Amino acid sequence: MHSLFHSISSIFQPVFSLFGWLMAFFYGIIPNYAFAIVMLTIVIMGVLTPFTVKSTKSMMAMQKIQPEMKKLQVKYKGPENRQALNEEMMKLYKEHGVNPVGGCLPMLLQAPFLFILYSVIKGLSYEGLNGPAPKYIPSHGKMHDAIILAGGHIKSFGMDLSLKPFSAHSSTGAAIPFFVFVAIAVGLQYFQMSQMTNRNKKTGISVPSQQQTLQKIMPILFAYFYMVIPAAVVLYMIISTIIRIITQDIMFRVGISNPTKGETKEIPGAIKEVAEETKPSTLKSQQQSRSKAKRKRKAR
Repeated sequence: MHSLFHSISSIFQPVFSLFGWLMAFFYGIIPNYAFAIVMLTIVIMGVLTPFTVKSTKSMMAMQKIQPEMKKLQVKYKGPENRQALNEEMMKLYKEHGVNPVGGCLPMLLQAPFLFILYSVIKGLSYEGLNGPAPKYIPSHGKMHDAIILAGGHIKSFGMDLSLKPFSAHSSTGAAIPFFVFVAIAVGLQYFQMSQMTNRNKKTGISVPSQQQTLQKIMPILFAYFYMVIPAAVVLYMIISTIIRIITQDIMFRVGISNPTKGETKEIPGAIKEVAEETKPSTLKSQQQSRSKAKRKRKAR
């Protein structure tokens, strides 16, 4: 297992060095590790945001066609109709320009960046045989000198960002900010997911029960994940989630991801009937009928 991890690390070595160089560059502007990580996150999200926009649009379109998908599932029920169901589903996806796996794209793209950032942070706080020996960053620079001076720690605002919530902290109070980081990250993750759900409800799109269940389970899984990674990576997740929330909000406000945009809403049958009854010609005919009925009663 160790040899496999070493082989993967060797392949990603140039990428680790690039990320390390970027962090060192931003640290050189403002000597603060948190600032360097935030700026690196902004750069990464600048690359990923177009994929996030595309994914959000795909998710909204997918939820829009849920009623039609259910109709197909009822029509082609049973294992003998599975092939026909798949063909009809693909036609439906193609007709509406939907990518079934499009909604998972941002999370899939995030995975390599998390691995890279985790490896870089671990390399920064690495202690060699002759003392602290930061990896992946230029050997001559403010960041390298600061880490050497701090004995391999990457402290920012009193937190060693290389540590985890359950690492060996100097005191119980020193561990509290790490748990606060986890709580903020989980809260933002939940808010981002509920942001999409609330938008669907406002536009009249039914939210599948599977998605509602996923919205409840995912924050728990993320909470565990955030507990076992360094605070620096949790900070990356906090900033990246905030950027995704802002991106989705802008998309909703300008109507880019509005599934009902450009559609004409049908008037419900009951309203149509009321409208028909209130037409002038209809009212006139009703008045004439009532007048005839009155004349008949008088004649009797």
